[in-house]
Amino acid sequence: MRTHPDKHCGHLHSFGLDQKQEAEKRTQIVFALTVITMIVEIAAGIQFGSIALLADGLHMGSHATALGINALAYYYARKYANDPRFTFGTGKINALGGYTGAVLLGGFALTMVWEGGERLLYPQPIAFDWAIFVAVVGLAVNAASVMILNIGSDTGHSHQHAHDHAHDHHVHDHSHDHSHDDLNLRSAYLHVLADALTSVLAIFALLCGKYFGAAWLDPVMGFVGAVLILRWSWSLLRQTGLRLLDYQAPQEVHDAVRVAIEADGKTEIFDLHVWLIAPGVYAAIIGIITHDPREPDYYKSLLPHELGIRHLTVEVHACADEVCRTASG
Repeated sequence: MRTHPDKHCGHLHSFGLDQKQEAEKRTQIVFALTVITMIVEIAAGIQFGSIALLADGLHMGSHATALGINALAYYYARKYANDPRFTFGTGKINALGGYTGAVLLGGFALTMVWEGGERLLYPQPIAFDWAIFVAVVGLAVNAASVMILNIGSDTGHSHQHAHDHAHDHHVHDHSHDHSHDDLNLRSAYLHVLADALTSVLAIFALLCGKYFGAAWLDPVMGFVGAVLILRWSWSLLRQTGLRLLDYQAPQEVHDAVRVAIEADGKTEIFDLHVWLIAPGVYAAIIGIITHDPREPDYYKSLLPHELGIRHLTVEVHACADEVCRTASG
């Protein structure tokens, strides 16, 4: 195994998370908008004696809590981004915020099922005009929130860092766009989207109830919305759970690494691990057996930059022909 003197005693893994991201700003705006709407609806409900307004205001409180957790996750990750106690930085806090949001989203859907069941078993008179007004207000707020979060836009940032280590060689270079991997932002987005969906379904059901006497549609639409939201929640739970458990990168990433490293026909990978440590940022541990050992920078340079591998540990073993043939199988 090749070894070299250690050039650095330590290094940071902030991966740009020490800078305030656009996604964090948008989440904070949506959180503030939700809290303001919640306070106004609760106050108006108490002032005018409207149970519909009061109930919707309290309901918005659950989403405000979830959005607050998403905003807090961004803040915490930024505050401790350079803390050496976090081995690979604070990138996993993003997934943790998304996971918590997914749990709350599932709880919200189950609450809808419970409330819908009660309404079916024990029908109550509906103040259609007030209920429609509240649903329209909620839809307007959530439509604005969806536009603010704008999950399809570029929420990434760039940051560069270069480093190499000895024995187990480390090479770092960081410049990435990670909007598509931001599960914390996805959690916030799904919460406002779920609320918007319930508002649309509620408006449809209330209009049918008011003009066609189909009051039973109100709880039924609640069930429909709950099923869709539970599916979103499960999908997000699975994504964030796998991220938190260091699930391996997609097979195409592994294949691309092997193709790049083994292209010379003299080098073979005998051990390979690739996993996400932050949105859009992969870490990799590569065990190499080769006739022609090189410096760590050489192997790093072989990997396509678009793979997103920014923390690379390379273990290099020089070998004779017989050993290499045995290792290759």
